[in-house]
Amino acid sequence: MFLDEKFLFGFSESGFQFEMGLPGSEDPNSDWWIWVHDRDNVFAGIVSGDYPENGAGYWDLYKIDHGIACFLGMRIARLGIEWSRIFPKPTLDVKVNVSIDESGDIVSIDISHKAIEELDKLANKQAVSRYMEIFKHWKESCGEKLILNLYHWTMPTWLHDPIKVRNMGPEKAPAGWLSKTTIVEFAKFAAYIAYKFNEVVDAWSLMNEPNVVYMGGYMGTGFPPGIINSHYMLKAASNLLEACARAHDSIRLYSKKPIGLIHAIIWFEPHQVEKPEDLEAVDKAKTYWQLGFIDALTKGVSIFTGNVEKKHLKNKLEWLGVNYYSRHVVKYQDNALGYKPVHGYGFTCGSQVSRDGRPCSDIGWELYPEGLYYSLRELWTRYSLPILITENGIADANDSLRPRYIVSHLKAVHRAIREGIEVQGYLHWALTDNYEWSSGFRPRFGIVEVDYSTKKRLIRPSGLVFKEIAESGFSILDELEWGVGF
Repeated sequence: MFLDEKFLFGFSESGFQFEMGLPGSEDPNSDWWIWVHDRDNVFAGIVSGDYPENGAGYWDLYKIDHGIACFLGMRIARLGIEWSRIFPKPTLDVKVNVSIDESGDIVSIDISHKAIEELDKLANKQAVSRYMEIFKHWKESCGEKLILNLYHWTMPTWLHDPIKVRNMGPEKAPAGWLSKTTIVEFAKFAAYIAYKFNEVVDAWSLMNEPNVVYMGGYMGTGFPPGIINSHYMLKAASNLLEACARAHDSIRLYSKKPIGLIHAIIWFEPHQVEKPEDLEAVDKAKTYWQLGFIDALTKGVSIFTGNVEKKHLKNKLEWLGVNYYSRHVVKYQDNALGYKPVHGYGFTCGSQVSRDGRPCSDIGWELYPEGLYYSLRELWTRYSLPILITENGIADANDSLRPRYIVSHLKAVHRAIREGIEVQGYLHWALTDNYEWSSGFRPRFGIVEVDYSTKKRLIRPSGLVFKEIAESGFSILDELEWGVGF
């Protein structure tokens, strides 16, 4: 077991979505801050008009939240650390040796101890100190394990200004993942964080859902920089892969703890199977969304490497985090990706009930717990890596569907474990309500309700269902209803 001999229940959080809320907790130095405050984005409906500085306030109220998590039987947390808080000012002048191969890939980055000392001088010591307080409090109060995630979609504005990229083009603005510079700076950031926080961390996550970054940012408009360009998508994916590999190597300079990746996992199904293209659409969707990225960091070859083996990307994962919410039903389409979702199912439910007659969340995501089991089986067969469920939850303000959601998805996990799949924990998204990116505060994912005006917390009934399972183990699932498909 890579973390513990027993199955662990817990929660996941990111910095940008949970930290802000009380005076002094603001972080105006990230690309997402610029994105959600942009007036044009608000006017066009690209973002909600809600602002993260009015959020749940975890930066100041973490002791309260940890106490609630302990009461609910949670013993593992996946927490984030905001790059823009640690380095609000550029680290570009801290020199490191970068090796580039004949194809232009960054294959190694030599980060000396002198470079770490220089980074330490530039770091925001107040932010470093507060994060250490938060992490130690979790470990010392009741948390048995801490997973620290290095990147959850946000980066400093000195590396990425999405509004300038959209308006001026990536050649004339800080271009984020379209720039090789970001790979080098992320490796430096990873080395510094490992150097500072290794003592309190049990496992590292390189990134959370990089697939959402390259697909959402360059094949849609709601995610910064909101450019639809398949060439940019492939370039961003390639740079994200190199960044993961080089960050892995950087962490290894200062830590022997397990290193993994957290990925958005969707179960893809064909709308109908009448011709080969119908199954090819499913394969292409899986490849672009998830398997291609993980393949590259395990086997060194995938669609994102041009199907050529790149040894400098190989064997960079020791565990895999699965963020699962629903499915996509797809069909073939002659476009850049070779598929498109069929509306009325999965993430495109769009109503209270899907075309299959299944209930859907407040934001139109269909309950499909079978997809979690199918995904776990596929990932285990393909990679044989230990797995954590690092996100699973539902937007459900009335808490009418969440008890069913939790029970049915944990039944899917239990079925996978009975069949020999090494799933070591379940981390719910989310402990408290949170700022849900472009959607703002409308989606309510917490098993703990937050009154954003007062910051008061109230455990929802689904939280008590979670507590009963976490404290009693999987055996109690046999006594509970809502085991759809299981």
